[in-house]
Amino acid sequence: MKSNLLKYTFITSFIITLLFSTNGVAQELDASNYKIRFNLKTVKQSDNSRLLEVIFFGQNKKDRKDKVPVFDAEIKFYNDDTLLGTSKTSNEGIAQITVPENQTYIKDKDGYITFKAVFEGSDGLDEEDDDVSIKDLHLELNLEEIDSIKTVIVKAFTLDSLGVKIPVEEADIIISVEAMLSKMKLEEGTIEDGEFEFEFPTDIPGDANGDLIVYSIIEDHDDFGNVIQKKSENWGNFQNQIVKEENKLWSEAAPIWMYIVLTILLVGVWANYVYTARYLFKIKKEGKQLEVNTEKTN
Repeated sequence: MKSNLLKYTFITSFIITLLFSTNGVAQELDASNYKIRFNLKTVKQSDNSRLLEVIFFGQNKKDRKDKVPVFDAEIKFYNDDTLLGTSKTSNEGIAQITVPENQTYIKDKDGYITFKAVFEGSDGLDEEDDDVSIKDLHLELNLEEIDSIKTVIVKAFTLDSLGVKIPVEEADIIISVEAMLSKMKLEEGTIEDGEFEFEFPTDIPGDANGDLIVYSIIEDHDDFGNVIQKKSENWGNFQNQIVKEENKLWSEAAPIWMYIVLTILLVGVWANYVYTARYLFKIKKEGKQLEVNTEKTN
């Protein structure tokens, strides 16, 4: 019986392995019901490295909320014809590579860098590709106190072929701070003539030392894609005042009303004991007196 169970387990595992070993995709999609989505985006990170990310999934044509990720698909990332790296999609259908800051990119005559992601296809899926063209934007984030006012100053510019800074004419920007679970948005504004200023609030909590992380973010810009810059500063509030709480349910001393109620209950219980004992003695005494009277009568 045990050997049969092991045999069936092995066969089942072998079948599952075959099903999940298809090159580029580990699940079957009915092409008539699903539309394949293959999207590439680029994020210039705070250390000036660049994240290239592909999201690969099938979207139900009737129910758009029904999305099936394509996992274990090999994605190749290029700058023009130069291979930058290769990555496989995760269980969520996401493939990523990080290109270092010192990477030299091929640009066109207008200064645009073209990135391309390619999936070469498999037995179950056709070839897919996507590309984005962006300019290399530089963000400078400065946190300064100007006339005792905490001020966030962001400068945005590109560089021409000679290394001369060209201020960005206009771009939307978001100022956020690091929160417990995600970034907390403080301000949305517009960079004009390469600069943006924001008066930082005075009531933002920091860590135990009062430090916090400030972000300047440009999202999904047509020319620059996504760009993030961050900096840490001692601008947060931290109150470590321990207030002694008295007479609370969670403190060592209970609330006064609990003492009063407990006292009344205890007094009531002991009064009942005294009352009962008193009448027991009284009954015993009356019983003895009744016996004496009976003997005299006889």
